[in-house]
Amino acid sequence: MASPDEGPERLRDRWHEIIFEADTPAGKLFDVALFLCIVLSVAAVMLESVGPIADRYGPPLRAAEWGFTVLFTIEYALRLYTVRQPMRYATSFYGVVDLLAILPTYLSLLVPGSHSLLVIRILRLLRVFRVFKMARYLGEANVLLGALRSSSRKVMVFLGTVLTLVVVMGSVMYLIESGDSGFESIPASIYWAVVTLTTVGYGDITPETPLGKFVASAIMITGYCIIAVPTGIVSAEITRATFRPVSTQACKKCSREGHDVDATHCKYCGEKL
Repeated sequence: MASPDEGPERLRDRWHEIIFEADTPAGKLFDVALFLCIVLSVAAVMLESVGPIADRYGPPLRAAEWGFTVLFTIEYALRLYTVRQPMRYATSFYGVVDLLAILPTYLSLLVPGSHSLLVIRILRLLRVFRVFKMARYLGEANVLLGALRSSSRKVMVFLGTVLTLVVVMGSVMYLIESGDSGFESIPASIYWAVVTLTTVGYGDITPETPLGKFVASAIMITGYCIIAVPTGIVSAEITRATFRPVSTQACKKCSREGHDVDATHCKYCGEKL
């Protein structure tokens, strides 16, 4: 005798296959349509920020934004419905991006102008790697993410060292220069040290004394020396990493991707794929 939940369960699995998988014609068609909607919605937001275009086509563009938002809201609800652990998906990277893709429009009802944040929808184009079966790029992305995770502690130590350096150098410049030069406080001097060390050089605050110029020159040279350190750290981790091909299959339980091509179970939660 068939279970009363068998029909809805099959329907949920079918929707999961369409929404999360890119290996079936229906799934690929869904992802391509989603890709086009994302591009068009971002284009509408960008065009509305152009004054002459907004004056002439403002209402249609806003209507298009709301239309895309409704579609993305339905899609987000379906994603939560089809996975067996909705909160795990909602707190994942793609889950957060999907939520942020629809919130600004509703937020604009309370905070005018906040709909401009809809450009964050461009992050959803990361799904293009699944749409066109670019599984090899998913593997490369995993290598890059792994390298970033492996180097995160070293980079944090480096950033801590840089932060200490700019605080010390900013305080020194505050003592050397007067308020007339723009170094009117230690925070302002630290801001100048950050701008100088990163070789940005806005020029809104400049030293005027010979000693101040000498210290500034030393900070500039130091900036050129250390600016490549994070790149070297991450590059070394990428060199150590190994590439493994992955499939585009998503877990029905936790919605995680990046499984090995021959995997039969999810490596994150153990669910059968």
